Amino acid sequence: MRVFSGRPKTSSRQRKIVQVVLRHGWGYMRGLLLGGKAEEPSLPPPRVLCNILVDLGPVYVKLGQLLSTRPDLLSPSYIEALTSLQAEVPPVPWEAVEAVIRKQLLHPIETIFAVIDQQPVAAGSIAQTHHATLIDGREVALKIQRPGIDRVVEQDIRLLRGLARLVNRTSVGRYYNLISVVEEFASALRAELNFTQEASYTDTLRRNLSKSYWFNPQKLVIPEIYWDLTSEKLLVMEWLNGVPLLLAEMGGTVDEAKAESRALADLLITAYFQQFYIDGIFHADPHPGNLFYLPDGRIALIDFGLMGRLDPRTQQILIELILAIANLDSKRCSQLTLELAESTIPVNLAHLENDFDRLLRRYYNLNISEINFSQLTYQVLQIARKHAIRVPSNMGLYAKTLANLEGVARKLDPDFHLIEQVKPLMADLFRQRLIGQAPLQDLLRAALDIKSLSLEAPRQLETLLDRVTSETLQWNIALRGLEPFRRSLHSVGNQITFGIVTAAILIGAAMIFSQAPDNPVFFWVSGTLFVVASVIGLWLIFSMIRSGRVK
Repeated sequence: MRVFSGRPKTSSRQRKIVQVVLRHGWGYMRGLLLGGKAEEPSLPPPRVLCNILVDLGPVYVKLGQLLSTRPDLLSPSYIEALTSLQAEVPPVPWEAVEAVIRKQLLHPIETIFAVIDQQPVAAGSIAQTHHATLIDGREVALKIQRPGIDRVVEQDIRLLRGLARLVNRTSVGRYYNLISVVEEFASALRAELNFTQEASYTDTLRRNLSKSYWFNPQKLVIPEIYWDLTSEKLLVMEWLNGVPLLLAEMGGTVDEAKAESRALADLLITAYFQQFYIDGIFHADPHPGNLFYLPDGRIALIDFGLMGRLDPRTQQILIELILAIANLDSKRCSQLTLELAESTIPVNLAHLENDFDRLLRRYYNLNISEINFSQLTYQVLQIARKHAIRVPSNMGLYAKTLANLEGVARKLDPDFHLIEQVKPLMADLFRQRLIGQAPLQDLLRAALDIKSLSLEAPRQLETLLDRVTSETLQWNIALRGLEPFRRSLHSVGNQITFGIVTAAILIGAAMIFSQAPDNPVFFWVSGTLFVVASVIGLWLIFSMIRSGRVK
């Protein structure tokens, strides 16, 4: 196993990885782990890949879950298989959990908690959750990090870095920059291990959603964080008595229950669209297990370890992209996809537009209720992948969040139409972009700018006219991309000059020798010139061959 030599601490993990890969028959990775040549990567079938990740343990399951948010890297079959990937992790014994709690608290556990339920209410790959009651009677949830998981994570990250460096030697690995993918995964996993960061995200989301133009903030609950008891490995938050949203039974008549389900679906959509397009930070894991229905009819969001971010430029592009998709405008979709790209690369625009046209043509004759908008968003990202357009990695997280959200909304309301729901929200967003949140202040600011311009314009115009009439006006023009062309011209000019000089020396030597072939002085002068011309000519030919200009 020469791939991971020099890392004795990870030898047991190396052996386990090799054993799992050999057992599942992934030929490419087997050769890579055993020190073979790094050929072009080839993934195993989706189900086999999922089985390998599950066998390798919680860290690799997390990696699979991260990859499920990257339709720009993987095909739809892999995205679908990895989306449902879950690790079956047994709970940690209470004695080990209690030791972590005592170590993280500043005071004895008996002086803080009246009772702690020793049976966890949930157990995951990173942490498990227990119900507890404080001395003052308040009910809280304790999220405790699994003992030793931080060491396992660092060990596996080192192994993944080694694999990424090897795969990056191939053209596919270099294009997708797998080292950066591993670093992104490492950063996300370390953030999930730091519960103070999750607590900070929770507080940020509670502040953002405490006010809204689109929904009643009182209908949405974010648990309160108890900061005096929270640390990197222990998160203490408000306990919310509720049931998973999709398992809740709505009260009243059948019509009243349907009306309440429809209102809850609308509430979720508006709350998340505010996170996407106004706040710029969103809860990126809205699967049914993280959405609770409380007895008083409110919805609670929980588990904020995975968050997504959208900068203002990306927000604007995504708003326009939604409208372009809703209007089935393939040309505009192509333009916006290119604007979304991380870097400028040569793309055949006609082929890109044709692919978008073929995609959107499928929806021309469909009723709007038949269009799965989140699936359509995934397909847009797949077209970008086909044309080697590298979109930001948070686009996959955005698409997956949208898919989870639409899935929950359709189960709450079978007649739910996402596009119809978002059109008025988009109109309101454009109105806010145009006139702003405080139109009077913006108008006064614009009036001051116009006043300043009107006062400065005559003086600037006078200065310009003075320079034109006195012939002191100079234009500084900078053209990008000309430096390589200039160097090429310079090199060609030098070679031509050397060629002319060499030819002149040869002609001069021949003329001197022909005038007095018997004169020894002329003989030595002409001979010397011949040698100099030959050396220059050979050097010139050699330099041209080495530069690749001679085919």
